[in-house]
Amino acid sequence: MDRSLAVERLLRDVPPHDLPRALRSGLREHFGAEAVELLMADYALTELCQVGEQPYTTEPIPVDGTTPGSAFLAQAAAFTREGDRVTGYLPVSVRGDRLGVLAVTLPREPEPQVWAELERFAEAVAHELFVADRDTDLYIQARRSSRLTLAAEMQWQLLPGRACTRAEFALGGQLEPAYAIYGDCFDWSASARKLAVTLINGMGEGSEAALLTNLAVNALRNARRAGIPLDAQAELADQALYAHYRGAEHVAALLLEFDLGTGAVTVVDAGSPRLWRLRDGKAERILFDEQLPLGTFDGTIYTLESFQAADGDRFVFVSDGVYNALGPHGDLYGDRELADAVTATAELPAAHVPGAMLRELSTRRHGSQAEDDAMVVCLDWFGSTPLSGTGKGPAMSVRRAGGAG
Repeated sequence: MDRSLAVERLLRDVPPHDLPRALRSGLREHFGAEAVELLMADYALTELCQVGEQPYTTEPIPVDGTTPGSAFLAQAAAFTREGDRVTGYLPVSVRGDRLGVLAVTLPREPEPQVWAELERFAEAVAHELFVADRDTDLYIQARRSSRLTLAAEMQWQLLPGRACTRAEFALGGQLEPAYAIYGDCFDWSASARKLAVTLINGMGEGSEAALLTNLAVNALRNARRAGIPLDAQAELADQALYAHYRGAEHVAALLLEFDLGTGAVTVVDAGSPRLWRLRDGKAERILFDEQLPLGTFDGTIYTLESFQAADGDRFVFVSDGVYNALGPHGDLYGDRELADAVTATAELPAAHVPGAMLRELSTRRHGSQAEDDAMVVCLDWFGSTPLSGTGKGPAMSVRRAGGAG
């Protein structure tokens, strides 16, 4: 039996909280590892936190400027050497969602195929962690370098993940401030032929805003899973919110559905999240007819709009916490700045773009406290595949706001 398969079998046979011990035991027996550590990326994606029996007992490792951080950012193995001993830092990721890094120390440099085995094993570890989160808090606690607010706890549990990769597309999303968010949220779901993307900006603050957003996201999921059209999904969610809040609270939302076989996109714009497109090096805002936020009035009817995604397009979605952020002199982070940010991050993978844009926004504030939470989601559209279909849909027109490119 392949050594990495033997260790994988060992991991499947232990309780979820016991994965770190099983990792150390299995890699010591089959690979001669002297030390094994599992490092989880924190919610802000700026630190790697060691998984231990007790949370908050070790110092986090910065992502920037460290070898483990380099492996995490590049999603490629990185190494340090001390005499004959070598430590490999191997990305732990599942379907494009970056969870952390597996650090394995060997007494001497092995044959190259050994590292290849361990890299495949690190991918298997990611799948085990994904399942383990259903039954233990250990790995969720390890992702925290400080305590989350109640609202942030509610919001992070609502997300589908922070990245997703398929042959047709790659997605990445991030919320800030990571440990104190309350109203912004994103959601996505893909089938064989459709990709649904939802951007939410709930009003209010604290746990009340999180409750409002939770109701909105779950109402939209319930409608989407019923298989009804996008405009009807918005109308059912609108009814659910109005029935509970009677118009006193509402949710701004941008709902999109991509046909994975044609690149045709249907849209319902119900508020403030905005969409930017990067095509052929030029960033421009795509404008829609902004309709009423969900839950504003009883019985609102929503209208579909459409446009066509082209192979190689990048779409960047932002909430008002980004484009309405104030600089040190009271100036807004407007369209020109956003176009510059979308263009400046053009060479980064989709999963890295949200964090890079939010860090730039924080730098612009010169460390001052954000007045609103902020959301950035990036979608790279690669094009259809034989599985999703190869038909080409008609080009649909949308209004655009000119952006710098």
